[in-house]
Amino acid sequence: MNRIRLTAAQAIIKYLVAQKTVYQGQQVNLFHGVMAIFGHGNVAGLGLALHEYEDELPTYRSHNEQAMAHTAIAYAKTHNRQRMMACTSSVGPGATNMVTAAALAHVNRLPVLLLPGDVFASRRPDPVLQQVEVFADATISANDCFKPVSRYFDRITRPEQLISSLPVAIQTLTDTENCGPVTLALPQDLQTMAYDYPESMFEVRVHKTRRTLPDQCELERASRLLAEAKRPLIIAGGGVHYSQAAQTLSKFSSKHLVPVAETQAGKGALNWDHSCQAGAIGVTGSSSANTLAGQADVILAVGTRLQDFTTGSRSLFNPNAQLIQLNVGRFDAIKHNAVSLIGDAKVTLKRLSESLSDWHSQSDWFETKQQLVDIWNASVDELTKATDTDRPSDAQVLGAVNRHAQADDIVVGAAGSLPAELHKHWRTTHDKGYHMEYGFSCMGYEIAGGLGVKMARPDAEVYVLVGDGSYLMMNSEIASSVMLGHKLIIVVLDNRGFSCINRLQNSVGGESFNNLLDHGTKGESPDINFAAHAAAMGAESEQVTGIDKLEQALERAKQADKTYVIALKTDPLESSAAGGCWWEVAVPETSSVESVQVARQRYIDALKQQPN
Repeated sequence: MNRIRLTAAQAIIKYLVAQKTVYQGQQVNLFHGVMAIFGHGNVAGLGLALHEYEDELPTYRSHNEQAMAHTAIAYAKTHNRQRMMACTSSVGPGATNMVTAAALAHVNRLPVLLLPGDVFASRRPDPVLQQVEVFADATISANDCFKPVSRYFDRITRPEQLISSLPVAIQTLTDTENCGPVTLALPQDLQTMAYDYPESMFEVRVHKTRRTLPDQCELERASRLLAEAKRPLIIAGGGVHYSQAAQTLSKFSSKHLVPVAETQAGKGALNWDHSCQAGAIGVTGSSSANTLAGQADVILAVGTRLQDFTTGSRSLFNPNAQLIQLNVGRFDAIKHNAVSLIGDAKVTLKRLSESLSDWHSQSDWFETKQQLVDIWNASVDELTKATDTDRPSDAQVLGAVNRHAQADDIVVGAAGSLPAELHKHWRTTHDKGYHMEYGFSCMGYEIAGGLGVKMARPDAEVYVLVGDGSYLMMNSEIASSVMLGHKLIIVVLDNRGFSCINRLQNSVGGESFNNLLDHGTKGESPDINFAAHAAAMGAESEQVTGIDKLEQALERAKQADKTYVIALKTDPLESSAAGGCWWEVAVPETSSVESVQVARQRYIDALKQQPN
């Protein structure tokens, strides 16, 4: 057996270079590159190895470890999990900064390879700088925080362990069911240790999407239930995108006349004006889709976890409806006492359609869908139209952006008020035109995620819509986007604080407290100049007032050749009342405040909508 002598760090990078995939008909690297912030825990090992292989696996410098992992995750999501990135940090705070991003990737079933440095395997210099010591267990380090938020975790303490660990890591990252973050904790001395690795370990391997075929008995049962349905509804989740099943879903729904409602992750599965499009579903959804969900007799959920925002905390669906869960993941397929249909969405929808033959829903059901959608679209037109107010609503802002975006452009969002407005009102014209991180709803994802989207789709204009709260939490990747030459158009909606949670606080009977900058601040309320701040990081920027000025600024932003930030003040109290449904937020059982008592009674009444 031929062998090659490499350090553990060199072996890792050489192995990643050897991993290939087929994307859009071409063989390309599985790993686009490595996002890196160097410190004493990785600069001498992985840092030198990455420099050595720079021509084969690019390294991208970032400004925040959590942000760089968000960027990598967004890149993978935009590529439907077929391509991905790795991230490396030093030991200590650099590593633990990535834990939040690992949790985000875990919840959203998205691949990212995390390579945090770790304390010395030899333990000779213990305790080292940034080491977390657990007095009762010397084997624990800060990296153990990654264990509950990783699909696969390994601490490499000898260089030859990579021979068995790396294949498992890649298998997890590319597995359609178990996909998610992988963490390989790398002690800094281990990274520099050499070993004679077998050359066969570094042979090129091409990874292709594994498509799980449905069980025939499950397929037949689901087919019988649908064939008996008079008012069927499909709920499209993120799995539709990851299976590359958007066209298959379009054909299925059109042939069988089944309305399609979309989750946050599933939005864009059908274009906004598709004949079978029913709109966004759930708490952040449309009146059209939610009304249909309450009337449907059979619901086919495709590639979704059916989390509480989708189901209205289990209150949205017709209680007599039969739920079928088509999902590649066994864990998800049985949720809500569903009839499971385990399999790849693309393959299974095709086989289900063949089994159903010429069956389709009742014509009056499809007519009802269209009537409801027409009413909803008229509502969207009204809510997103331009006005002359100095403090427009979020819906009016996104309406302006949507009107200026081209067919192939992409909008990015994550947390606060904007996910509801975007889910309801953004009109998507292609399957990747809507990029929302709402599985973890992580504030600070927006700009970093937008960078990852732009890296994946450099020819598209990427619009990042971000509230002032999220902007203040994480804005460093504006500098990264300028440095890397990846232009973003960022619209900062300054509503003076955490307006989304302020409205939730009011809805449960509470007074505005500790959420808005103008309510409850003990010192002077800051008037933050977001445009000046962005300019200080190298972006072009401007502060505008009102929709008319915003639309003019958007045209200037489109002509710019680098990241362009537009800031404007918005109404913190206004949100779109149309659409949506109840969401369970527990209200105190006892309170001396009358408004809380009233909210508690509303809560008790609403709980009756849930199944026992």
